[in-house]
Amino acid sequence: MALLLQLRTASGLRGRADRIAKAAFRGLSFYTRVLENCEDEARFDETFRWPVASNIDGNEILEIQVFNYSKVFTNRLIGTFRMVLQKVVEEGQVEVTDTLIDDNNSAIQTSISIEIRYQALDGTVGTWNDKEFLETPSVHSEGDGRYPLETDSLLSGHRQGSDISPGKSNQQSAERSFRRAGKGVFSAMKLGKTRPSKDDHRKQDEPAVLEAEDLDRKAVRQGCGLEPDTISLASVTAVTTNVSNKRSKPDIKMEPSAGRPMDYQVSVTIIEARQLVGLNMDPVVCVEVGEEKKYTSMKESTNCPYYNEYFVFDFHVPPDVMFDKIIKLSVIHSKNLLRSGTLVGSFKMDVGTVYTQPEHQFYHKWAILSDPEDLTAGLKGYLKCDIAVVGKGDNIKTPHKANETDEDDIEGNLLLPDGVPPERQWARFYIKIYRAEGLPRMNASIMANVKKALIGENKDLVDPYVQVVFAGQKGKTSVQKSSYEPLWNEQIVFTEMFPPLCKRIKIQIRDSDKVNDVAIGTHFIDLRKISNEGDKGFLPTFGPAWVNMYGSTRNYTLMDEHQELNEGLGEGVSFRARLLMSLAVEILDTTNPEINSSTEVQVEQAPSVADNCTGKMEEFFLFGAFLEATMIDRKIGDKPINFEVTIGNYGNQIDGMTKPTLRRKKEGGDGQEEESELLQNSSEDEGDEDGELVSVSSSQPVKPLVTDRNYFHLPYFEKKPCIYIKSWWQDQRRRLYNANIMDKIADKLEEGLNDVQEMIKTEKPHPERRLRGVLEELSSGCLRFVTLADKDQHHSSRTRLDRERLKSCMRELENMGQQATTLRSQVKKNTMKDKLKLAQNFLQKLRFLADEPQHTIPDIFIWMMSNNKRIAYARVPSKDILYSIVDEEMGKDCAKVKTLFLKLPGKRGFGPAGWTVQAKMEMYLWLGLNKQRKDFLSGLPCGFEEKKTARGQNLPSFPPISLLYTKKQVFQLRAHMYQARSLFAADSSGLSDPFARVFFISQSQCTEVLNETLCPTWDQLLVFDNVELYGEAHEMRDDPPIIVIEIYDQDTVGKADFMGRTFAKPVVKMSDEHYCPPRFPPQLEYYQIYRGNSTAGDLLAAFELLQIGPGGKSDLPPIDGPTDMDRGPILPVPLGIRPVLSKYRVEILFWGLRDLKRVNLAQVDRPRVDIECAGKGVQSSLIQNYKKNPNFCTLVKWFEVDLPENELLHPPLNIRVVDCRAFGRYTLVGSHAVSSLRKFIYRPPDKKAQHWNMTGEIVVNMEPEVPIKKMETMVKLEANSDAVVKVDVSEEEKEKKKKKKKGGGGGEEVEEEEPDESMLDWWSKYFASIETMKEQLRQQEAAAAEAEEKEEMEIAEEIKLDDSPMKGSKGQGKNKEKSKAPKDDKKKKQQSAPELPEKKNKQKIDELKVFNKELETEFDNFEDWLHTFNLLRGKTGDNDDNATEEERIVGRFKGSMCVYKVPLPDDITKEAGYDPNFGMFQGIPSNDPINVLVRVYIVRATDLHPADINGKADPYIAIKLGKTDIKDKENYISKQLNPVFGKSFDIEATFPMESMLTVAVYDWDLVGTDDLIGETKIDLENRYYSKHRATCGVSQTYSIHGYNTWRDPMKPSQILSKLCKEGKVDGPHFGPGGRVKVANRVFTGPTEIEDENGQKKQTDEHLALTVLRHWEDIPRAGCKLVPEHVETRPLLNPDKPGIEQGRLEMWVDMFPMDMPAPGPAIDISPRKPKKYELRVIVWNTDEVILEDDDYFTGEKSSDIFVRGWLKGQQEDKQDTDVHYHSLTGEGNFNWRYIFPFDYLMAEEKIVISKKESMFSWDETEYKIPARLTLQVWDADHFSADDFLGAIELDLNRFPRGAKTSKQCSLEMVTNEAELPMVSIFKQKRVKGWWPFVARDENDELEITGKVEAELHLLTAEEAEKSPAGLARNEPDPLEKPNRPDTSFIWFLNPLKSIKYLICTRYKWLIIKIVLALLLLIMIALFLYSMPGYMVKKLLGA
Repeated sequence: MALLLQLRTASGLRGRADRIAKAAFRGLSFYTRVLENCEDEARFDETFRWPVASNIDGNEILEIQVFNYSKVFTNRLIGTFRMVLQKVVEEGQVEVTDTLIDDNNSAIQTSISIEIRYQALDGTVGTWNDKEFLETPSVHSEGDGRYPLETDSLLSGHRQGSDISPGKSNQQSAERSFRRAGKGVFSAMKLGKTRPSKDDHRKQDEPAVLEAEDLDRKAVRQGCGLEPDTISLASVTAVTTNVSNKRSKPDIKMEPSAGRPMDYQVSVTIIEARQLVGLNMDPVVCVEVGEEKKYTSMKESTNCPYYNEYFVFDFHVPPDVMFDKIIKLSVIHSKNLLRSGTLVGSFKMDVGTVYTQPEHQFYHKWAILSDPEDLTAGLKGYLKCDIAVVGKGDNIKTPHKANETDEDDIEGNLLLPDGVPPERQWARFYIKIYRAEGLPRMNASIMANVKKALIGENKDLVDPYVQVVFAGQKGKTSVQKSSYEPLWNEQIVFTEMFPPLCKRIKIQIRDSDKVNDVAIGTHFIDLRKISNEGDKGFLPTFGPAWVNMYGSTRNYTLMDEHQELNEGLGEGVSFRARLLMSLAVEILDTTNPEINSSTEVQVEQAPSVADNCTGKMEEFFLFGAFLEATMIDRKIGDKPINFEVTIGNYGNQIDGMTKPTLRRKKEGGDGQEEESELLQNSSEDEGDEDGELVSVSSSQPVKPLVTDRNYFHLPYFEKKPCIYIKSWWQDQRRRLYNANIMDKIADKLEEGLNDVQEMIKTEKPHPERRLRGVLEELSSGCLRFVTLADKDQHHSSRTRLDRERLKSCMRELENMGQQATTLRSQVKKNTMKDKLKLAQNFLQKLRFLADEPQHTIPDIFIWMMSNNKRIAYARVPSKDILYSIVDEEMGKDCAKVKTLFLKLPGKRGFGPAGWTVQAKMEMYLWLGLNKQRKDFLSGLPCGFEEKKTARGQNLPSFPPISLLYTKKQVFQLRAHMYQARSLFAADSSGLSDPFARVFFISQSQCTEVLNETLCPTWDQLLVFDNVELYGEAHEMRDDPPIIVIEIYDQDTVGKADFMGRTFAKPVVKMSDEHYCPPRFPPQLEYYQIYRGNSTAGDLLAAFELLQIGPGGKSDLPPIDGPTDMDRGPILPVPLGIRPVLSKYRVEILFWGLRDLKRVNLAQVDRPRVDIECAGKGVQSSLIQNYKKNPNFCTLVKWFEVDLPENELLHPPLNIRVVDCRAFGRYTLVGSHAVSSLRKFIYRPPDKKAQHWNMTGEIVVNMEPEVPIKKMETMVKLEANSDAVVKVDVSEEEKEKKKKKKKGGGGGEEVEEEEPDESMLDWWSKYFASIETMKEQLRQQEAAAAEAEEKEEMEIAEEIKLDDSPMKGSKGQGKNKEKSKAPKDDKKKKQQSAPELPEKKNKQKIDELKVFNKELETEFDNFEDWLHTFNLLRGKTGDNDDNATEEERIVGRFKGSMCVYKVPLPDDITKEAGYDPNFGMFQGIPSNDPINVLVRVYIVRATDLHPADINGKADPYIAIKLGKTDIKDKENYISKQLNPVFGKSFDIEATFPMESMLTVAVYDWDLVGTDDLIGETKIDLENRYYSKHRATCGVSQTYSIHGYNTWRDPMKPSQILSKLCKEGKVDGPHFGPGGRVKVANRVFTGPTEIEDENGQKKQTDEHLALTVLRHWEDIPRAGCKLVPEHVETRPLLNPDKPGIEQGRLEMWVDMFPMDMPAPGPAIDISPRKPKKYELRVIVWNTDEVILEDDDYFTGEKSSDIFVRGWLKGQQEDKQDTDVHYHSLTGEGNFNWRYIFPFDYLMAEEKIVISKKESMFSWDETEYKIPARLTLQVWDADHFSADDFLGAIELDLNRFPRGAKTSKQCSLEMVTNEAELPMVSIFKQKRVKGWWPFVARDENDELEITGKVEAELHLLTAEEAEKSPAGLARNEPDPLEKPNRPDTSFIWFLNPLKSIKYLICTRYKWLIIKIVLALLLLIMIALFLYSMPGYMVKKLLGA
C-alpha cells in the first residue's frame, strides 16, 4: 500500500539556475536530483513512493517545493504547491498541473505538473485501471548533452499476455537507495529524505578516489544539497556492496563452517574453598567437563581447604558441541576408594558462557555452591577458581600472577557473567510438548520391512518421542507408537538455578527403536533470545509455537550418511518435521513448605492447546523462475538435470504433499490426497473448475551443455522454466516482517561500516563523514521500525513472547536510534576508531534482535537432481522472500533475482569438495499469501510472455510454467585482468602457476598461465563477444548479471587445482551512451578472493559490459593499446585503464639467511637471494659456504622499476632463495612475497618542518624524589621551541607493606620496620615491580573512564556548534579547533599525574619493568632497520590437513628494502659522511661474525600444561643456542605447574651462525623420555643489532654495590658517548651543577654516588643514565632504549599449534666478547624459606557449649580439650589434655603447642615438602597460606569426640584478641573488615581472647566458646637460644592449671561432688525453701496460739 507521485516538470521559471525540488508527505521528504543551468522549464521526471502503513485520510496534504539550488548557501525557495488528497483517495489516480504560491501565499507564474496514484490497504487484487503512468520519451537536458536523462516509464506499460501490471517502479523505490558498482555512491537516506534519482546510474561514474573538492562538485551533480557524510566510497568486492532493486547480493563465502571439529582446551584451577557448610569435613573437589571427571586431593578436617590445583581438558569437537558441554564443579565430603562421599554442593555452567567472557576466561572468581537435592537450603559455600576455554589461535592474557594479597572480597568476585545477580533463585522450567507433524516416513529397523512384506501391514513406520536436554539433564516424553502426526500433550519439568548459566535447550524428536534410537530432527532454543534480563525484561517464555526441524534428506535408506545433521550439527539440507511446543519459567518460592525439593526431571501431562492458538491457517503461494543455471560441476555426469523446490513437505516428490489434516475435514477431501503422480509430469497439470491450481514443484529435466572443462550449463536461454507451490501455514507473518525490518537496518549498517573500514584501509579522505552518514541512516531506520512495528495488530494468536519481544525490540531500537544520534555528534577524525567499534556493537545487537526464535514458515530448499539423485542444494530462509505491501517489511530477496550457489550436503561439503561450485543459479522467488498474488511477477526482468498450462490459459492470475523472453540485448564483455596478489600456494614449492577463469552467463575464458608466482600480473584483456542477455535494455544497465572469477593452479598432470573465487559486477554502457569520463574507462579495483570461508588474496581488475547497437561492433570503442607481439594473440589491458607509472628505485639490504632447512634431503650450501618486482629485479651475491657464514658479503644493491603512482596498486615484491648446485643447477629453497611496499617507501622529509637547527636549549629538568606520583609525565616538544620540561621521575614506594598500612577501625598506625638494605635482594625488586605493573593497569582503567566522562562533556558543546547555520563553512571549523586545544592540553597535564596521597618518605626500592608479553611486541619485533622475512615452501594448508604457516617455514631472510621515486633531493646525498655504496642504508654495522656472551635468566614459569597423570608436571629448563645444548635435568622441580626456577645460564655464541635461542620447559619422567611442555624462541641477532639496544637493559638507577649493581660492562657515560657518536649527535657535554647537554636538550640530575663503605664520590654516571632513560626525546637519533626488565613469553608446543602451554618469565643479556668482560651474573636464585617456630599457649577457655548429659543428674557438662594445627599440616595437629566435666564451659589448660615451619616472607606462604603418597618418588613442595586453626572438642570415652567450634587465624592479618572474655564476641569473626588487624610476623607476641564459632541448624554462625591464648613467634635461631617444652614440660614449664575438684569423676568422691552439686546448683533454691518454711511455721504458730490469746483478752484474764 503506497502513495506514488510522479513529478514531471516545473515550467515558467525565471532566469537561469540550478533547480531542485522537494516532495513531502507525512513528514518524509524526498529530493529530486539537481538540474543544472535550467532556464524556463525544469524537467524532473522522477517518481517517489511513500509506503503507507495506515489508510490515507482525505484531509492529508502533499507538499511540493521548488528551489534554486546553491552549493554554498542555502537553497532559495521559488514556490510551494500544496494539495489535499481527497480526490486521490476517492479516485486512486489524479493528474494535476497547477501554479505555485510564494511565501505570502500569492500565486506566481511558475506552474508544476504531477501525477499521483494511491494504492489502498485492502491488499486484495483490485482492478487496475488501464491508464498507467504514461511513457515519456527520452529527453536530453539542454545544458549538457553528455548525460542523457533517460526517463523510462515508471511502469513498463503492459506486458504481452499478462493481465497484471507490476506495481513497482523500475527505478529505485524511494525507501531503498541502493548502490551501484561499489564506486563512489551516495546512499541517499538522510533523515529519511531519500532521493531515488532517475540519474542514479551516474552514481557509479566517479573515480574510486574522491578528493574533497570533488565531493562538492559531485554533490551538485547528484542533486543533493546534503553534506558529504552520506557518500559511500567502498571498493570492496563490487558485488557485495552493490544491491539494486532487481538483484540481491550473492553470498561469497561458500563452505559451511558449522559442524567441523576444532581443538579446544578447558583449563580449570581450583584454588580454595571457603565457608563450606558442615562440621569437620574432609572435602574433595570434582571438576567435570562434559563426560570427563578429575578430582583434587583431599584436605582433612577443614571447611576452608586450600588446593591450588590445575586441571586441563582437551577436546576435538565442533564448536556447537563444545559450547553446550557443561562444566560442573562439586565439593564432595569424605570421598575415598570405597565410598563415593556425600555431595556438599555443586555449581554448573556451560562452556559457551565461559567462552563469551572477555579473554574467554574467569580469573580468581568465587563459584557459589548450592545443593541440587535440597532447594530450600541456602548456599553451601564458595569455591575460588580460574576457568579458561581456549580455541585454536585464541591467546589468553593471564592477569599477572603476583602475590594475591588483597583480602578476598567474595561477594565482589563471584563466578558469574556480568549482569547475572549474585542471589540466584531456583526456578522450574516447564517445556510443554504438544504435537508434531510432517515426520519423515522412516524406519531404520529391517524387521519392519520384513513385516510389511509378509503381512502387508502398512502402519506408519515411526515411533516418535521427544527428548529435551538442558543443563546436563535429560527428559523424555512418552513414545507414540506408529504415528506421523504424534500427539503428546506432556510437559517436561527441569529445576535449575535462575538465571541459568547454560544458554541452550536442546529439543530433539527421536524415533524409538529396539536396536538404537535415531534422531529425526533437533532444535536448539537459546534462552538469551526468549528472555530479557533488563529491568523491563521478562522471564524466558516461548510459544505455543511451531519449531521447524531440518536435517538430512528424506530418503529412507538403512544407513543415513547425513545422520549428524539430524543431531543438529551443521546446516540441515531438508525439512524433517515441525513440533508444537511452549516453554515457561516459574521462580520457586523456596520458603513454601509444600514445595517438592527434588531437582529430578519430571514428566507430567499438560492440557492441550486450541487449534488456532498458533495463528489462522492461510494459503501461501510460492513462485520461482529459473533464469540461469550455469557452472554445473562436470563430475555429476551428463544425465538430464532438473531442479526441485520444496517448502516444508510441500513440493517434496518423495513424500508427496498432503493438505494439512486440519483443513481436510473442512474441505471434505478424502484422507490422503497424494498428489505426487501429478507432480511427476507438470505438463498435464490441471486446475479445478475454479482455477484451483495444482502445484508444480520441479523443472523439466534437461540435458546439460558443456561450458568448459570444469563446468556445464543448462540451455535456459529465452525460455525460463518456473515452479509454483501452494502451501498452508499459520499466518504469523508479523514475526518475519519485524525481523525483516531489523535485518534491513542491519544490512544497511553493515554495508556502511564496511565502506568506512575500506576507506580507512585505502586512506581515502573523510571516512568520519561517511561514518556520520551511516549513523544517521541507522537512527532514522530505528525510528522507522518503531513506527512500523507499533501498528502491530493485536490478534489472538500472538504469544507472550511475541508481545514481550516486540516491546523490547521497540525499546532497544528506540534506544539505539538515540545512541546513534549522540554517537554521530561525537565522531571526529581522532575518535573514529573507537566509534567504529561501538557501531559494530550496534550491528551485533541488531543481528541478535532480528533472529526470530518462534518459527513460522519453514525455509525453502532448492535441490538439483541428476537422474533422480539429489546432488546439491541451496537453502533460502522464507523470511527473505516473503512479500509485504510495506516495503521495509518485505524480504530482502522477495521479487528479486538472486544468485544462488548450490553446495554439497553435510560432511561432503567440508574441505576442498565444498569449494567447487556445484551450480550457479540465477533464480527469482516470491512467497506471499495466495490472495496477494497479483504482482508476483513484478520484479522479473521485463520483456517476456507467460506460457501457462492448458487449464490456466485465460485465467489472468494463473501462474506460468515458463517465461518466454521476446526481448534480447547483445553485449560485449571486456574483462581487464591486471594482477592478483597474496594467492594461495598450491604447489609443493610454495608457489603456484595461477591462471584466472572468468565466467559470464554461459561463456567462460581463461587468462594465460604464469608460472611459479603468488602475485601474477596477467595484464590481459579478455573479450566475450555476443553475450546475449534477456530483458529490457535499461534493466541491464542497472542490473547486469554478476561475473564469477575463479583462480586455478595449472598442474602439468591432472586437473587444475582450485585456488579461490570472487565476484564482480561490470560497468554497463548502453549503445546510446558515450564512452567518456567519468564512467569510462572503468577504474581497476581490488576484489577479495575467497577460498571456502577464508580469504585467499586479492584480484585487481576492471569489467565493462558494452551494448552492441544497431551499427554492430564498429560502434564500440576500439581496443587500442600495444598488442604484445611476443605474447602472441594476448591483448594487454588498454591504456586508459592500466595504472599510470613512474620511475622508482628499489634498494635492497642483503644481510643474511638463517635456519635454512634441507631441500630434497640435501643441505643448502651456496644460497642466493633473487628479488623481483614488476618484472625487474636484482640478485644478491652468492654465499660461498652457508655453514661457515650465512651472511652476504655485498650488503646493498638496487634496481630501477616503473611502479604505479597510486601506492595502493603497487605490485608485491617477491623474494626467492635458490641454492646453486653443481653443473649450473638451481633449486628453489623458499620464497616470500612482500604484499605491501608501503612501509618501505622512503618519503623525503618536508623542507619546512625539518630544521633541527639547534636554536635555543631545551632544559629537561630531572627532579629528585618528589611526592609519589604513579605515572611518569612525559611532554614532548617541538625541536626548535624553548621550554623547560619537568619530568618527575618518581616511583611509588613499593614494599608489600603498603597494603597493610592502615590498621583499620582503631585507625592506629602499626609501626613498620624500614626494610634493611641487606635484606633486599633481586626478588624484592621483582615483586615491587609487579605491584607497580598492577597499579598501572588499574590506573589506565581509571584514566580511560575519566576520558569517557570528558568526552561526554564535550559532546554537549559539540551539539551546540553543530547546529549553527554555517555548518559547512571552513572558517568556523578552524576556530572550533583552536578554542578546544588549550582546554585539552590542560586536561592532559592534569590527567597524566594523578596525585596520590603522600606517604611517609621511606627508603625506596629500585624497580625494573615487568612486561606481561614478549619484549618483541613492545619494540616492534626489533625490526627498526633489519627485517626478517619468513621463507615459505610447500602447499598452504587447509583446515583439514592442518599444515600451518609454521610448518611451511623453511628459513628466514634478513634484510630490508627502501623504495623511493628517483631522483632523490640533493641534500640527502650531500650530507656529511654519506657513503654512496650504502644508499639509504647509512650507518649500518658490519655483518662479519661476532662472538657474544649470552646470559639467560629464567625467573619462573606460570600455568604450565600438566604433563603427568596426576595433573601436575615436574618441569626443568632446557636451553639450546647453536651447538650449545643445556639441559638442567637434575634441578627439576617436583609436581609444580608454577615453578620458580631463579637460574641464570651463560652461553658463548657466534652471530650470525648461532642466533636463535630456544628456551624449552620439559617434564621430567622417571621412566621413558621426558616430554616437552612448551618452548619459546628468541632471535638474538635482531636484538643485538637493534637501535633500541636490547643487549642489556638500562636500569632505573646507577649503583655500584648491593642488589641493584650496574650489570653492563660499559658505564652509562660510555654508552651515551657511543650512542651520540653513532647517531651523529652533538654531545654529551657535562657541565657544572649537574647539567649535561646532548644535541639541544639539557638534562639535570644528581652527581654523587656512595660506595660500599658509604663514601661519597663525584660521578657523571647518574646524569648519563638520565639521558639514556629519556633517549627518545633526543631529536632525530632518539629512540626508546630497552629498560631493565623481565619479559613474559608464551610457551608453545608444536603438537598443539596455537594453544599456549604456559608462560615463562625471563630475560636475556648479551655482551660482545671483544669488550671488557661483564661482572658475575646477578643472583636470582629463589628465596629460601626462613625457619620459624610458633609457640601457642592455650591458657583458658570460657563459655564453651555443654554437650554431655550426666547419667544420674541430667546435668549438662563438657569434657573440653583444644586442638590446634598450622594450616596444611593437619598430621602435626596437637591436643591439650582434657578438662573433664566442666559444668560452666570454663576450662583451664596452661598448655603449650610448638609448631616449627618454613615461611616465605615475600609471598606470605608457608612452604611444606612432603611425599604425596607412599608411592611418590620424591617430595613435593607446597606453598600454603599461613593460617593457625584452633578447635574446641568434647572428649568421649567410647564414641567419637564431638566437634564444638573452631577459629582460624591468618597469621598475617588476624583480629587482635579481646582483653577479657566478656569483650570477646562474634563480631571478631564476622566483621573482620572494621577491626584492627595484627600480623604475628610484626608483633611477634600476642595474647587475648578469641571466639570459637560453628554453624547451627539454620546455617547461622554462632559462638560456641572462647579461648584465651598467647601466640609467640620466634625465628629458628631465637628458638634455639630460648627453648621451651611442649605441653607443660621442661624447659620453661607452665604451672599446672587450677581446676575445680568436680572434675574428678563423681563416684570416687560422692559426698564432695554432691556438696559441689548442691552448693553450686541449688544454693539459692535451698535458701528460698528454708525461708519459706520459717514463714509457714510462723503463721502456723500464730494461728495456733491466736484463739487462746483472744479468749484470754476477751475474758480479761
